[in-house]
Amino acid sequence: MGKTVFITGGSRGIGAACVRAFSAAGWQVAFTYRVSRETAGALAEETGALALCADLHEEAAICRAAAEAHKYFGSLDAVVCNAGIAEQKLFQDITDEDWHRMLDINLLGAVRTIRALLPDLLHRKSGSIVTVSSMWGQTGASCESHYAASKAALIGLTKSLAQELGPSGIRVNCVAPGVIDTEMNAMHSGETMQELAGQTPLGRIGTAAEVADSVLYLCSEHASFIAGQVLGVTGGF
Repeated sequence: MGKTVFITGGSRGIGAACVRAFSAAGWQVAFTYRVSRETAGALAEETGALALCADLHEEAAICRAAAEAHKYFGSLDAVVCNAGIAEQKLFQDITDEDWHRMLDINLLGAVRTIRALLPDLLHRKSGSIVTVSSMWGQTGASCESHYAASKAALIGLTKSLAQELGPSGIRVNCVAPGVIDTEMNAMHSGETMQELAGQTPLGRIGTAAEVADSVLYLCSEHASFIAGQVLGVTGGF
């Protein structure tokens, strides 16, 4: 029986690429989605993964998804906290509601997911947790201060949990993508994307598959002595 991973936000973009990468590597995969039922179903049929509808706003929904994954696959070996949202606004236009929504999904969504799945890892005294942050969480981002702040908080959570859970044999790391060709970046114009590619030392935009390969690496035995790290998949940006 292969290893099992639980991925949040797995129906599109980097999440879907993770589902494909782990499945291709022989892992059993459970992934969550919120509204993209048809897309999630097609991905599940393509990869053999288990698609679970769960709104990360709701602790009970995440707990149900975790229980279903455990029932279907047994114990879990890895958790990938990928689900997230983005938005561009001038700082003075960002409302309290915008702040709460951004932090509730990007930070607390990961908190709720880890909290629901951690007992399984603690019981086995092994496993890996990978969060998906952003390079903007490290550098800051003009007109995206609430997004950058939420992703910076995710890095802080990762580093803290790496210290707390390391003695239990659980590794916690973070992947911080740069500018990646996903639907989330569709809010940028083609001209803006070209400019960002030009600012990237490798001279191009990254792919979701390249991020997924890094996530898979951090969950694998090849990264068995790596913990508390932030791996930038940025093309040198």
